[in-house]
Amino acid sequence: MLKLEIVTPERRVLDAEVESVTIPTASGEAGILPHHAPLISAVKPGVLSYSTKGANEKVVLSAGFVEVNADTVSVLVDTAETPGEIDADAARSSRESAEKALVSAGTVPVEEAEAAREQIDHANARVLTAAGR
Repeated sequence: MLKLEIVTPERRVLDAEVESVTIPTASGEAGILPHHAPLISAVKPGVLSYSTKGANEKVVLSAGFVEVNADTVSVLVDTAETPGEIDADAARSSRESAEKALVSAGTVPVEEAEAAREQIDHANARVLTAAGR
């Protein structure tokens, strides 16, 4: 078993014993099982999934960091939402705003364009998770 902790600046979103974790990292999706090698990585906006007692659960993450050490997976992100916490209409609106910002990326600095891409990734994850996918 793994101990999974998901923490934001405002709250502890999850503290549970789980069988496995899949998390979007800067170098791609990482699957974590018990006895995983120590790891520290940047987290990309997207969906963290975990299995516990045969059920798969999801949490939508913004950017942050993950540390794996001694069968503990610690996720520190700006925001994290379970499917029941997601406002689907707000997620769609956020995605549309980020897409508009990206379209105008030719006139904005590269950093702003990258921020818009991250917003789109986060909004897409929220929309899909809210829809049960």
